Amino acid sequence: MPEIPLFPLNTVLFPGMQIKLHIFEERYKLMVNRCIEAHMPFGVVLISAGHEALGPVAAPDEIGCSARIIEVQRLPLERMNIVAVGHQRFRIHALDRSNPYLVGNVSFFSPLDDNPNLMRRFGRALRPLLIRYIDSLAAAEEIQFDANEIPHTPKSLAQVALILLRTDNAQKQALLSLDSTSALLRRLLEIYQLETELMTIRLSPPGDDFNIGPFSSN
Repeated sequence: MPEIPLFPLNTVLFPGMQIKLHIFEERYKLMVNRCIEAHMPFGVVLISAGHEALGPVAAPDEIGCSARIIEVQRLPLERMNIVAVGHQRFRIHALDRSNPYLVGNVSFFSPLDDNPNLMRRFGRALRPLLIRYIDSLAAAEEIQFDANEIPHTPKSLAQVALILLRTDNAQKQALLSLDSTSALLRRLLEIYQLETELMTIRLSPPGDDFNIGPFSSN
């Protein structure tokens, strides 16, 4: 099984998703420089116990995503700003703690295209919800998007939906761990049905008869 250096973070990375990191700890300066020199990825894993910076290396979740560095900005004191892109999901089978940073013995995997009919069905239902979701975000943040750029194929649609989803890390980690494309699309459909409803409520102004009554002095 391959080995990959691990970077425990309070974030979940998906394939195709960009992540920007400021590298200032000595152990991660060493790790990132080794990755740059060897043209190899590192693994982003959600912290399951511990802290993101300083102190003992945090304990990672079992499932992570490899990241390939695409941009490096060198800073004083050998610090760096880097941009990396998510590549492949992996499952950790063993941890090597002999380095200043964690190294994982991993196996890479992708969700299986287990049921094409279900994938197409869920994809057709998910796409308009995703467009509504992005449209609401665009309205709130005054940005523009072209709905024609949203893919139609189920796998590509799922990838975009994962990258754009704004939810808590526990829910994102559960999505990253799914090994069935139809199950992934089903779960994304459920989440986006709820999220679009909540987004509509959050962005809707109160009616003329809205009255919460007097404020408490406490």
